Formats: sequence, structure tokens, C-alpha cells
Amino acid sequence: MRSHKSLFILLLVIFSGGLIFLPSCQEGEHVTVLKLAHGLDQSHSVHKGMVFMAERVKEKSGGKMRLEIYPSGQLGSERENVEMLQIGSLAITKVSAAIMEGFAPSYRIFGLPYIFTERTHAHRVLDSDIGREILLDGEEFWLRGLAFYDAGSRSFYTKDRPINHPDDLRGLKIRVMQSPMAVNMIRAFGGSPTPISWGELYTALQGGVVDGAENNPPSFYLSHHYEVCRYYSLNEHSTIPDVLLISTKIWNTLTEQEQQWLQEAADESAIYQRKLWEESEIESLRLAEEAGITIIYPDKAPFIERVQSIYENFRQDENLYSLIKRIQAMQEEPLQEEL
Repeated sequence: MRSHKSLFILLLVIFSGGLIFLPSCQEGEHVTVLKLAHGLDQSHSVHKGMVFMAERVKEKSGGKMRLEIYPSGQLGSERENVEMLQIGSLAITKVSAAIMEGFAPSYRIFGLPYIFTERTHAHRVLDSDIGREILLDGEEFWLRGLAFYDAGSRSFYTKDRPINHPDDLRGLKIRVMQSPMAVNMIRAFGGSPTPISWGELYTALQGGVVDGAENNPPSFYLSHHYEVCRYYSLNEHSTIPDVLLISTKIWNTLTEQEQQWLQEAADESAIYQRKLWEESEIESLRLAEEAGITIIYPDKAPFIERVQSIYENFRQDENLYSLIKRIQAMQEEPLQEEL
């Protein structure tokens, strides 16, 4: 009985639309309610960043605007949430920038291995005009970026042998996201890229469908993949942020004041989440090491050298190659002061 009731509530939420107007206690006023869904659990720094954003929206609007958050995949998978944004049945979601490659060409930049030299370089770019240009690049597909959330750097973890050098990946099946850039990168390293959904990866590792995967430290630990993969090599080959997206179908119905409240809250939440993320990385590595995981810090130079051919392929695309040069030019600039 309970399961039928839960299904009814879920369907009601989905089909009621991404934006709801509720009456307020003040006569003639209403409360704008935006639905936000994502696939992470409530302990994740991204969810905590969204909770912070909801609090700031409420404060800025004096209660006239509210966010309702549905975590843990309650309203579907990451891709399903994106599709719901496109039709306006969901207001906001979070996706990996890799997912956006299929919607906006500029997002492909984030999949380039070693495009960022360090964490501060990545933050500098994401906080700049470059970051804003990329966030708005998906509007043609009804997907407007509000802010980037930190998702750290991705590294290799494997079951049976450590990765000290790209040659160690030869003959290994490595799980990747549904991203052409990720596939090309693994091939450049000498491995065999195998796209598998995140939810199926634990079983795939356990059953030998793949020999390893690549992701950031919190994802490695919180997914319990450390129970199967005993080696984690911090080569930090790519830094792909998460993207907070809003449906343009919803955004365009908001007043200028509501848009301002929401954008300011999103920007502030990105700074807040960034600090939480750094703490979670440190804690995840500590817990993984305590669980007996061998953590390796390989020389990155051979990895960087092995993927230079990917950069050469971008010379034929004038717009993307120009974007690469702009990002590389920001390596030595001073970091913007954080809020």
C-alpha cells in the first residue's frame, strides 16, 4: 500500500511542473516554488551546497521564493532530469559537465586531460567570463547554467595492479562516462574504454566486466568501490566540474528580481560547496587509506605527454582551440577574491 502511495506522490510531483505558485499569508502575493532534483545522497557536498542555496533564496526573497530539493535520484537519473528540464517539468538539476558535451560544444573543453594545471587554475577559469560563456552555451537546448560546483580531479582506481605509468593501463578495461572525450583519453593512455552507468559500476567491477574506473576521491569512497578496487593512483588526469542547470522554460517565467535572487544564491552556494568539497576529498582519502587502499602518487609527466595528440585534434576547430588558449593563458593570473 505504501509503495503505491509513494508512486502516486512521485508522479504528482513530476507532472505538476517544475515551477509552482503557492498563495502566501499576504493577500495578493504568491510564493514561487522551484523543484530541484539530483542523484546524490544528502551527505554529499553538492547536496549541502544546494541546501545552502535554498536557504539564501528564502532569505533574499523574504520567503517569496523557495526551492524544493529531491535528492538521491527520487525524480530519475541524471539524464532523465536533464530531459525533464528541457520540457519544463523540472526547474533545476545538477549534472557532470561531461554530460553537457552532447548539448553544447564548449563543454568538451572540461574533458581535455590536464587542461587545468592545478585547483586554483580551474577555479580561476570557472569564475571568469570564460566560465559564464560556457554556462550559457546550452540555452539553445533549453539548459541554462547557473553555476559550477567543484567535483575535484579524476584519477584511476584498479582491482589487480597499480597504475604508476600509462603503460600500466594496457590491456585493462576502464569504465568511463558516456563521453567521447573520456573514451579518447583512455585510448591515448593505452587502455580499453568501457562506458557503463554509474549505478551499475560496482557490480561490473565485482564481476570482472571492467578492471577499473576513474573518478574523484569522494566518489571512490562513498560508492564503496574501494571494497573491490584496492589501488588508487592520483594521476589527476581531468578536472570536470558539476553544473547547476535551470530549464530556460522556467527561467524565462521568472521576474528579473526572482532571477537575481536565484543567480546570486547559486553563485554563493558554489563558493560554499567548494570549501566543503576540499574537506570531503581529504576525509575520503584518509578513510580509504584506513580501509587498506594503496594510494599512489605517480609522476604526471608521462600521462601529460601521452595525451598531447588529443590537443592537436582541436586545432581544426577554431572556436574550441581559441578557448583552450584562453584557458591556458590564465594559469599565472592572480585568483579572484572569493566571497
